[in-house]
Amino acid sequence: MTRLLIGFMLLLSGMNSFAQHAYFATKGSIQYEKVVYTKARMRDIMAKYGGNNRGMMYMGNIDEMPESSTSNFVLQFDENQTVMSPSDTSTPVKSTMTAPGITKGGRSSGGGSRGGAGAGGSQRNNNGGNRMGGMMRVNNKMGEKIYVQNLRSRTSEVQLQIDEKILIKDSLQQVTWRFTDEFRTIAGYECRRVNGATKDSLYLIAFYSEEIPISAGPVLTNGLPGMILGLVIPEMHINYWATEVKFTNDEISNSWRDKKAKEMTANDFFKLLSGSIFRGRGGNESEQKRQILEQIIY
Repeated sequence: MTRLLIGFMLLLSGMNSFAQHAYFATKGSIQYEKVVYTKARMRDIMAKYGGNNRGMMYMGNIDEMPESSTSNFVLQFDENQTVMSPSDTSTPVKSTMTAPGITKGGRSSGGGSRGGAGAGGSQRNNNGGNRMGGMMRVNNKMGEKIYVQNLRSRTSEVQLQIDEKILIKDSLQQVTWRFTDEFRTIAGYECRRVNGATKDSLYLIAFYSEEIPISAGPVLTNGLPGMILGLVIPEMHINYWATEVKFTNDEISNSWRDKKAKEMTANDFFKLLSGSIFRGRGGNESEQKRQILEQIIY
């Protein structure tokens, strides 16, 4: 009896020790699937311009567009930084994840399915210009964007190419998060839902996991007590979902950095584009700036 009691106490002690020293990895990589509901997004763009279904001149009738498109990204992370870049994966990973409160078209509802990235088109404005088409084309050229979060200095870098390589440096965007009691499993991790808003009032839905204790996420999102594995941007009809998480001891490479890239701030980049055909939609400078920056980031 004494031996049994001693054995039981040792077992409890071992379990206690394991719980106190639970391992949470802080270095690895995450595969994300980006979903853009192209038809819904273009309908919204056209609605803001007062267009009709045949407004997209070279794309024809919007009803003939695909519902969605998909692309893949990989995010490398450690305790100091994250680097997100297009993935070499050529075939999108199939998933059954659905965006909360978003339909296939990206509108508010009780459910929806997933799909991925990128659509282009030209939309003439009331002055006969082609600003939105230019904005979509420049966004396509930005397709090989690299996103970097410097978690210690609270700064960000986005490397992209228009006519030349550009490196946009700024502070990490601030998001006001509100926690909910909703949970769901993403890529094998239990994630908690939070609703957020940027300082420009862009509404975000995020799902983070404390099992990956890095305050970061896809496309420069941050500010939560764990890694963001799911991100929904209803207004833009864009979703990001983690499909695979791997842990490693490898250091994050800086091979992405182009030493010839022209460095500038986000405000400088806005000034560069604001006088061109790539000017964002919106009736004032603040709205135009928001639209351009959204195209850069998301």
